[in-house]
Amino acid sequence: MATYKKRGYKKPTGKEETSAHDAHSTTEEVFSTLDQSASKTEEWVARNQKVILGAIGVIALVVLGFLAYQQFVMKPKEAEASNEMFFAQQYFDEAVNSTAKDSLYGLALNGAEGKYGLLDIIDNYSGTKAANLAHYSAGMAYLNTGKYDEAIKYLQDFDSDDPILGALAKGGIGDAFVQLGQESDALEYYEKAIAHSDNAFTTPKFLFKSGVMAMQEGNKDKALKNFNRIKDEYPDSEEGRTIDIYIGKAETAK
Repeated sequence: MATYKKRGYKKPTGKEETSAHDAHSTTEEVFSTLDQSASKTEEWVARNQKVILGAIGVIALVVLGFLAYQQFVMKPKEAEASNEMFFAQQYFDEAVNSTAKDSLYGLALNGAEGKYGLLDIIDNYSGTKAANLAHYSAGMAYLNTGKYDEAIKYLQDFDSDDPILGALAKGGIGDAFVQLGQESDALEYYEKAIAHSDNAFTTPKFLFKSGVMAMQEGNKDKALKNFNRIKDEYPDSEEGRTIDIYIGKAETAK
């Protein structure tokens, strides 16, 4: 009788059987190793459970502590600082538009009638937005009363991404350095003021001051570059109205 053989079926050779056996053994070894690793991990976790739970507890406490600090300490502190800042800032604003600048700036800095001044707010409400703003106002008050070292100190401590205030603070430091006869430092801070933001109020102001300072330093090319930028980009600014005169001076100096 004829024997039926399945098409495509081939009895595995000894070599193929050995390969299959080896693959099976390798798979068993892999799973065995994984089981051993898992067991070791479980043992490690069991042995160090207290440490792990303690670490998680510390992290949780830190997070909860931070949230509680923000809610129950910083939030009320911010509100209180803002209320105190209102009176000091009023004196500062009055000084800007008054002929009796020195006395009003003094009141803004030191306070009056039982109210905190800018310096008190900086000392008592450190870390608040009000204290940060007080650094700016205090720096400008010192700048306008001729106390240039103090102006630099407080303006350098002011930190803001605001396009106007941030640029004015850096430019104010430049103005203080001019008064101290430190022209190269002044030029550096005018450049920082220009780089801080691009707007039609502060940019032409400090491009002009930087250009004038560059002229005095003998850098006529830089001065001309700044003056031409004012002419091209900010022709309607206060500085743009007379910039042709300064461009002419810079070109003649070359």
